[in-house]
Amino acid sequence: MARPPPPRSAPPGRGWAPPPPPHRLRSLARAWLDEDAPWPDAAVAAAGDAATRAQLLSKGGGGSGGVLAGAPFAEAVFGVSGCRVTWRVPEGAALPPGRALVAEVEGPAAGVLGGERVALNILGRCSGVASMAARAVGVARAQGWAGVVAGTRKTTPGFRLAEKYALGVGGADPHRGGLGGLLLLKDNHRALAAAAGGLEQMIWGVRRAGGFTRRLGVECSSAAEALAAAGAGADIVLLDNLAPQELHAAAAQVKAAHPGVTVEASGGIVLGTLPQFLGPHIDVVSMGCLTHSAPALDFALRVAEIPVPHAES
Repeated sequence: MARPPPPRSAPPGRGWAPPPPPHRLRSLARAWLDEDAPWPDAAVAAAGDAATRAQLLSKGGGGSGGVLAGAPFAEAVFGVSGCRVTWRVPEGAALPPGRALVAEVEGPAAGVLGGERVALNILGRCSGVASMAARAVGVARAQGWAGVVAGTRKTTPGFRLAEKYALGVGGADPHRGGLGGLLLLKDNHRALAAAAGGLEQMIWGVRRAGGFTRRLGVECSSAAEALAAAGAGADIVLLDNLAPQELHAAAAQVKAAHPGVTVEASGGIVLGTLPQFLGPHIDVVSMGCLTHSAPALDFALRVAEIPVPHAES
C-alpha cells in the first residue's frame, strides 16, 4: 500500500484550531470549577447575585509578541457560572501592548467572581502556549523552512485538550492527542521488540491491533535504526536526540531509500537551537518546550463598582 505524502506546511500567518464541541467545553469548565470551589466560598456568597460588569484585561502581552488563546474555554467557565462574555480581541490575534481590554463579562456577582480565577488561569496558560508556538513557527519560516512545527504529549495533566488547542492557535501542529491517536513505537517499546519476534513483527502486530486508519511512527536513535524501521513499514521515522549533523545525514539516507516516509526530528529542541534542526529532508520538528516551558501571560479582571442607591428623602 502506498504511503501518504509527507505533511505540507500551513499557509503563513496565525494558525487555526477548532475548539472542542460545546458539551466537552462545559464538562471541562465544570471540572475546573469543581477543583477551585469544591465547597461554598463565603466571600463569593456574600457578593450575592447583583448584576455585575467586569473588564477582562491583558497586562503587557503585546510587548513579547503575545497571542490571545483559550477564549472558548474561558467563555465556557463564565457560561457555566451564569455569565456572558463579549470579546474585544479575537482569538488568535496579537495582544495589544501594555494594559488592554480583551473582553467584558456580565452576570451575577457570584458568577463573575466564582469564574474569575479559573478563566484567567486558562487564558494565561493557553496564551503562553500559543505565543511560544507562534514564535517557533516564525523562526522556522524566517529560515525558509516550510515543514511542520509540532508539539508533543508533554502537557499538563487535566489540561491537555486546552494546550493542544493553543498550539494550533499559535500556528503549530498539536501532534497526537493521546495514546489512541498516532501509533508510535518509542525507545522503550523497541527495547521489547526481540520478545515480540523482532521489529518487523512488532510493527505488523501494532498495525493489526491499531486498524488501517492510523499511521505508524517509530522512534529511532541512528540512521541504521531509521532505515530498518522504514523498511519494516513505518510511515513516520522519528529521529530522536541526534546532533544536527548526524540528524541531517540520517534524514537524507531515509529519504533516498524511502522518499514517502515522513521524517520527524525531536529531542531537546528549543527556540534558540531550532534553526540547526531544519533542513531539506526534515518534514516535522516536534518541540516539547512549546508546552512544558511556555511562560504564562498575565490577565486580570476588574469589576465595575455598583453604585449604592440613595434613599429618597
